[in-house]
Amino acid sequence: MNNKNVSRNNVFFVYLHLKLFLEGFLSEIDLIQQIANGDKRAFRELYDLHSAKVYNIALSYSQDVSDAEEITQDVFTSIFKYASKFKSESKVSTWIYRITVNTALNYQKKKKRARFFSLTDSEYEKPDFNHPGTILEYQEQNQLLFKAINTLPESQKSAFILSYIEENPRQDVADIMDTSLKAVESLLHRAKANLRKELEKYYPNRRIVK
Repeated sequence: MNNKNVSRNNVFFVYLHLKLFLEGFLSEIDLIQQIANGDKRAFRELYDLHSAKVYNIALSYSQDVSDAEEITQDVFTSIFKYASKFKSESKVSTWIYRITVNTALNYQKKKKRARFFSLTDSEYEKPDFNHPGTILEYQEQNQLLFKAINTLPESQKSAFILSYIEENPRQDVADIMDTSLKAVESLLHRAKANLRKELEKYYPNRRIVK
């Protein structure tokens, strides 16, 4: 085969790949712009694309199905309300998941304040729940893990949930948290150390592997 033809084919496939990527990336930006103009069909399409992921993140923070559903609703209400403020400096998904994390954290703070003023003698316990990313066979261990996660500072908690529960790439986690990759790695290191100490309380006779 002629080398020039091979070269042209390579250039064509690189161009095609880049074109498809940009079209996919820009399509979500177009949806946001349409939502900013009040287009409900565009809003529905964006909801269908991201609602499952938003719900899973919300569930990781709340460990409660009803709370996760309410957080998800609040997130998409914010998206519809503030679509015009989206800056195309980041991916649409990054913007959406950043809103999700902030909404989930704020929701937990409000609920914690409400419990402080409403509870008397009884101690609040999280209801049982099954996260889509966990295995039913290990439900008891999962409950203890999430209980331990709840003891982490907010930034460590977010880094751990986004990295290990939701399985996002580290750079995506850094983008969502609006911080550096190095900072995320540091947060994860501290989170794992703190979780190890916390889990040792539940398994005093077992060594938690680093």
